[in-house]
Amino acid sequence: MSEEGVRLDKWLWAARFYKTRRLATDAINGGKVEINGHRAKPARLVRTGDEIRLRKDALDYQLIVEGLADRRGPASVAQTLYRETEESRDQRERVRAQLRAQAVAFPQPDRRPGKHDRRQLAGFKRGD
Repeated sequence: MSEEGVRLDKWLWAARFYKTRRLATDAINGGKVEINGHRAKPARLVRTGDEIRLRKDALDYQLIVEGLADRRGPASVAQTLYRETEESRDQRERVRAQLRAQAVAFPQPDRRPGKHDRRQLAGFKRGD
């Protein structure tokens, strides 16, 4: 780890936002990560005090970089690398509550349809 900063893709991987550096790089190239309000590239150096905005699935994170790491360590260490803003945390909780409500309102089948189920479905679609 250099004193001036760490590559963004390495930092996101070390902070455990992505399982691999490749996934982190793909997210950055896809425009899902911003540093200090600007779209970033994977090799952009992250420094202490930078503000990172990250969109992952339906969730938005606003993070303040507290520490630097270029190696992936335990989750307890990874959580010390950043601080999430209160607004970000509140908004994520609201989105999670909405997603839970949707899951209750639209339940998913607990198994794949078997042969009998497929025949019933085909008959229903034909109008039998």
